[in-house]
Amino acid sequence: MKHKGFTLIELMIVVAIIAIIAAIAIPNLLRSRLQSNESAAISNLKAIVGAEVAYNSANGVYTGNFDDLTGANPPFLEGDWGGVKQGYVYTLASDSPNNFTCNADPDEPGISGNRYFYTDASGVIRFNTSGQAGPNDPPIGEIQ
Repeated sequence: MKHKGFTLIELMIVVAIIAIIAAIAIPNLLRSRLQSNESAAISNLKAIVGAEVAYNSANGVYTGNFDDLTGANPPFLEGDWGGVKQGYVYTLASDSPNNFTCNADPDEPGISGNRYFYTDASGVIRFNTSGQAGPNDPPIGEIQ
């Protein structure tokens, strides 16, 4: 009488193959998530710049408060900008009526993003890999 089924060796080989495939796939998945978060941060900063320009056109000044942008009727910017948004935390400030600054910092550096971003009324988005970005950092697209 012949028994049908898999031997323990065959099952161990299948488990080993699955472990190897997972070891290859998981880092790529995490890297793509990180890149997606950074791309979303850049897009969100572009939306914030657009909202600030529209707010300035309507009011003659820039604002350093997300509530001014989201609470208008109609709103200049949609959504809730407090807390974490797609792995990044956004900080908006206004140092004068003629300028605003906005930083996008990874909530968990190295996990939710590797780069820190900055923009102001110029609309240029700048980045830094070692800490919060500022006006003297290189624009995105340049090698640091």
